[in-house]
Amino acid sequence: MAKKSSIENDLKRRRVVESKKETRAKLSAIVSDKQASFEDRISAVHKLAEMPRNSSATRVRNRCKLTGRARGYYRKFQVSRIALRELGNLGMIPGITKASW
Repeated sequence: MAKKSSIENDLKRRRVVESKKETRAKLSAIVSDKQASFEDRISAVHKLAEMPRNSSATRVRNRCKLTGRARGYYRKFQVSRIALRELGNLGMIPGITKASW
């Protein structure tokens, strides 16, 4: 089980990313627009740099929904490899069986 503080910090980051998504998208569009004036583009870059670091989507970490584990995460099931194996062995995930040959 991951530390509760790590899980809470990640949830806080997710909320900040969601709230600042539109502002960040507008500024990024101005920066990448080749038709915009140089001053507007530089201004947009500075505004992006002034935004909170945790408003960037790359700072969000995928974590297991059951344990909070950050490594060995399966996006399709939203659980870690360890939780996936346990759930698969219990028959809780349809179509997942233990391999035997």
